[in-house]
Amino acid sequence: MDKDVIVKYEGVDLDRGGNNILSDINISINEGEFIYLIGKVGSGKSTFLKSLYHEIPIGAGHGRILDYELENTRKKEIPYLRRKVGIVFQDFQLLIDRTAARNLEFVLRATGWKNKALIDIRIGEVLAQVGMQNKGYKMPHELSGGEQQRIVIARALLNSPEIILADEPTGNLDPETGNQIVQLLHTISESGTAVIMSTHNYAVVRKYPGRIIKCEDGYLRDVQTGSQMQAHTGSNN
Repeated sequence: MDKDVIVKYEGVDLDRGGNNILSDINISINEGEFIYLIGKVGSGKSTFLKSLYHEIPIGAGHGRILDYELENTRKKEIPYLRRKVGIVFQDFQLLIDRTAARNLEFVLRATGWKNKALIDIRIGEVLAQVGMQNKGYKMPHELSGGEQQRIVIARALLNSPEIILADEPTGNLDPETGNQIVQLLHTISESGTAVIMSTHNYAVVRKYPGRIIKCEDGYLRDVQTGSQMQAHTGSNN
């Protein structure tokens, strides 16, 4: 069965602070795909990821993610778009004054969940999904870096997103722990959630194969297929 296209960019330009970062992006991403986004610092990787959840608006062209036309998305629609996009940060961004489980509860309540019993059930589900079902009571400082990143991934899964954006999720982890995190993200993609992961860690790219999109020398190049998607790259990421 054909998979649905969940991201489609046609002739998209991206600007930051008045500077053109990427131009003429043409790309399609299907449900359940696992994609590595690679390239040097400043090549536009973070800019591209941020455009997908409308932190950076597209400057020209047509962009669609799920049911949202990015060039026409109204401000009041952005929170609803972001509920369908899970975001995994390199630096975790957990609230340090509450337990792992209460970090997850905070996000659920902020996105409209009210029933305490359902909240507790959902927290248990995502903690189990990332192998942290017995760690919800711990404070962030009591968790290792790998455990904190698993909680961050659990947080990204709370509202059953159709796509997860992981920005250098192994950047602060040792190689073995980084491998475990990438393996977990691969497992999530196999369940039907697309994953786009930016990385400089080419060892995990070789170990856990996926589609590779590279920002380099003014192009977004689909390494897996060899097709090139022209993109003029500025000096900022």
